[in-house]
Amino acid sequence: MIRNRIVCSIFTVMALTVIGGTAAGAEKPNMIFILADDLGYGDLGCYGQKVIQTPRLDQMAAEGMRFTQFYAGNTVCAPSRSVLMTGQHMGHTFVRGNANTDMSIQALRDEDVTVAEVLKTAGYTNGLVGKWGLGEVDNEGFPLQQGFDSFFGYLNQVHAHNYYPEFLWSGDQKLKLRNKVKRNDKSYGGFTGGYATKRIDYSHDLFVEQAADFINQQQATDGPFFLYLALTIPHANNEATRMMGNGAEVPDFGIYADRDWSDQDKGQASMITRMDGDVGRILDQLRKLEIAENTLVFFSSDNGPHDEAGHNLDRFDPNGPLQGIKRALYEGGIRVPGIAWWPGTVAEGSTTDHIAYFGDWMATAAELAGATPPSDLDSISFAPTLMGQPDRQKRHEFLYWEFYEQGSRQAVRFDQFKAIRQPMFTGKVELYDVDQDISESNNIAADHPEIVAKATKMMDDSHQPNPNWEIRGRAPKR
Repeated sequence: MIRNRIVCSIFTVMALTVIGGTAAGAEKPNMIFILADDLGYGDLGCYGQKVIQTPRLDQMAAEGMRFTQFYAGNTVCAPSRSVLMTGQHMGHTFVRGNANTDMSIQALRDEDVTVAEVLKTAGYTNGLVGKWGLGEVDNEGFPLQQGFDSFFGYLNQVHAHNYYPEFLWSGDQKLKLRNKVKRNDKSYGGFTGGYATKRIDYSHDLFVEQAADFINQQQATDGPFFLYLALTIPHANNEATRMMGNGAEVPDFGIYADRDWSDQDKGQASMITRMDGDVGRILDQLRKLEIAENTLVFFSSDNGPHDEAGHNLDRFDPNGPLQGIKRALYEGGIRVPGIAWWPGTVAEGSTTDHIAYFGDWMATAAELAGATPPSDLDSISFAPTLMGQPDRQKRHEFLYWEFYEQGSRQAVRFDQFKAIRQPMFTGKVELYDVDQDISESNNIAADHPEIVAKATKMMDDSHQPNPNWEIRGRAPKR
């Protein structure tokens, strides 16, 4: 395609520089980014979860590196994934919210460059399995127009609410499934959600099968691969919650079947444990194929935990010590699990307090691949941290977020501080020392006007106007 030829002419492929034990000309690592959907900072045992069982992800952390200060791109789905794909923070990336009607503003544009496109310049084969949410089949944001060589899953995020859909996309073709769906009356970007009255094909299980097939196929070739496995667990089927009172869709309750809990609670817990086992199976597959030592696997979540399935948040404490859940810019809405696994390279049982976020995946993947990302990104590689080279690790001056729902808000994280302004541009700034006050319970803004002024300038300078979202997202005028 013309666009890909243009991208290739812009981004030159460079030889790998010495990174830890990887020297120029060495084999480029495979990369797998596994993204959970609405999984909270406290939803995993290795991050303090006491009720839900996650033995394989806990093992992954024990065999790799656990990030304690890793942040999502945003507090809801589409913009968070836009940050992940483009390496641009919320003041710069094009997709800045979940669109309600005009899906064109929830789609990447032709001029947006994704991490998949950058990796293609370094010879990678790129596969996407799961939930995309950044473009439909008939527009520029379609994943096969954004650097991915194969795609299987959901394009539309409301379609992705239903774990038993009537079809999934395989490339640009609809793959009909055996489920039957009752639709609701609410249209979201032209797509009507619902719940299945006949449940046979569980989309999550199909995703894991497709991911395994992709890995097997790529292992048989000479070139490196990038797999973006964007799971939908444990996102609720919001339409099922509204129509039936239970949005925690799962084939069975597994080890929680006999608990004296509501079905919603059993479903929420069993979804997470099901996902946990499937992540473990992927790691086992890499070992069986003898490519684990040349494969970086990174696991995270697109934002904080939800309360949309009808389950009891108090039972599971999914945000752990943090304040807020999905749609908040307090830590609970954006600080998420981050686990890196790369046998022989990432130190076993290691923990890092390096402050990183979704936007850093672009620079990290590019460095490991020996590729050149676009200039002027909001992205710093955390490869030195993975390699055990903290002295070489660069750090952000600050991280930035903005959110257009519920009256809008902005946030910035710098040093030990976190500032939040609600509404955007015009609201009063709250300030927290999150190193000493991880729950953000003590607003110290009144005691530190000079730090508030610094944070305010960061927020003011970080926002690049995007009329699509400032009008439709109802953000206040500056």
